[in-house]
Amino acid sequence: MAVHHETLTVETRTKVSTIDITARLRAAVTRSKVTNGICVVAVQHTTAGVFVNENADPAVQKDLLSHLGKLVPRDEEFAHAEGNADAHIKSVLTGNDVSLAIRDGELVLGRWQGVYFADFDGPRERHAIVTVIGD
Repeated sequence: MAVHHETLTVETRTKVSTIDITARLRAAVTRSKVTNGICVVAVQHTTAGVFVNENADPAVQKDLLSHLGKLVPRDEEFAHAEGNADAHIKSVLTGNDVSLAIRDGELVLGRWQGVYFADFDGPRERHAIVTVIGD
């Protein structure tokens, strides 16, 4: 059994954004030389997340961020004094890790699926740990 670790650095440019990291994950799987196994991606921040969603229409990401903003508005009165409590809540809603199957050396994703890094408190440099385990 092989175990391969990488750190992805993600630069965000706006307060709230999603970035497609699918190609970077595919490249990490290739570098790992794992043929069959699992790829786990974990975000190292409490105001960011990672998720799988449609990657064919960019409007899906726009809609996602818009409606998360409606569910958890920035201007609510929160007890957290730092001013980013909405970002913490949004990261809980999206989740901070995903596990993806690897078969025949490739990520197993649906036809329209991609993996997205979400920053809810940017812009800044962010990190995600990629762990590939398998044979």
